[in-house]
Amino acid sequence: MRLVFSFDLAGKVQFYPELDIPLRSFYSVRQMPDEVLENLAFQIGMTELVSYWKAACPPVIKIRAGRLDAEQTAWWKKLYFHGLGEFFYLNGIQVQEEDFVQILSEGEPVKPVKTVLDDKKVLVPIGGGKDSIVTLELLKKGSFELFPFLLNPRAASLCTIEIAGFTPEESVIVHRKLDPALLKLNEEGFLNGHTPFSALLAFVSSLTALLSGSRYIALSNESSANQSTVPGSKINHQYSKSFEFENDFNRYLKKYIHPDLHYFSFLRPVNELQIAALFSKFPQHHMSFRSCNVGSKTDSWCGNCPKCLFTFIILSPFLPAEKLRKIFGKDMLDDRALQPLMDELNGTAAVKPFECVGTPSEVNAALGQAVDTGKVQPGKALVASSLTKNPLSAKADFPALLHAWNPDHQLPPAFLKIIQKAVDDVAV
Repeated sequence: MRLVFSFDLAGKVQFYPELDIPLRSFYSVRQMPDEVLENLAFQIGMTELVSYWKAACPPVIKIRAGRLDAEQTAWWKKLYFHGLGEFFYLNGIQVQEEDFVQILSEGEPVKPVKTVLDDKKVLVPIGGGKDSIVTLELLKKGSFELFPFLLNPRAASLCTIEIAGFTPEESVIVHRKLDPALLKLNEEGFLNGHTPFSALLAFVSSLTALLSGSRYIALSNESSANQSTVPGSKINHQYSKSFEFENDFNRYLKKYIHPDLHYFSFLRPVNELQIAALFSKFPQHHMSFRSCNVGSKTDSWCGNCPKCLFTFIILSPFLPAEKLRKIFGKDMLDDRALQPLMDELNGTAAVKPFECVGTPSEVNAALGQAVDTGKVQPGKALVASSLTKNPLSAKADFPALLHAWNPDHQLPPAFLKIIQKAVDDVAV
């Protein structure tokens, strides 16, 4: 199945991004009403649009492929505004949600259709990092039929499903292709920056969930994703991974797409420290997982970015030092050049890294525990400075974080039981 979208920027530049979805034996394409496919294609197009709109930020968006009612229009404006919060901040654009853009729609309204979904079937998005590995491995212990979902699969995500016992043919695969014209505009100096990628993931996974008859989409976003990146503001690099977006999306999903489809984060009740503890119990994945965006194309850890440093730190209380050095290729806590990144991670700097990383309290607690248990030597370059600036929080926070529970989640009871047991087991 191929979806091609058509965007026009003021009659001067045309964009035609594509999504390719290789068919699978477990898809019910012929039984799927055309209205469902038209609806989802339209919704996916609305999420793709933001990547192209941001190049010039025109004041008016005209939609000709479908019609949005007033509630939908407000919903999309909220997603664009908060999903582009980092983009506006880093580009020095000061705007208000009410007036940053006008969305006009001229097409026919799309309609939700109720098809039969199986409450034992679960779509599990896989990125190749520790979080989705934990979700996939824990849900294997339940009585569900799982379908790993890979968007633009890379080596780490393919390794994840293979180690977990799935083949690509048993998984949902989607290939997304940006229009090269957008990249050309970026080279010419048009605006560029972070977009709400997880919102696109939400709509694409909804389409494939309906194709596979899956009632549930189980994400791997943790409680830490709710914290703003810029203190004192709502600017959040992870906005489309936040619980606020999850709630908004579920309401939209049930009203405008399918009333029985349920989108939730399996890891929402827990924090990054607990996820690291859980991940440490799956050694078969330790050498193949990747969370580094810089090294994603080469399937490597770059060893110089906030994501690498954070992952090294959060795992340090749970894995031996020699294993961490083997995974990352060096002892990152000995690299003085990373001090500015450490200051951003541990809360010394005013702003967190614009990356999907945990909170300063999680970072400091992990370091403190690793030092207390002898897994990390306190004299290491980055450790000494961090613990000097945060002397008390580390010891006090580790047990509290390891036993923490976030009640704001959307987990159905069967899923809740699995994650509760897993957390209880590692927190002993």
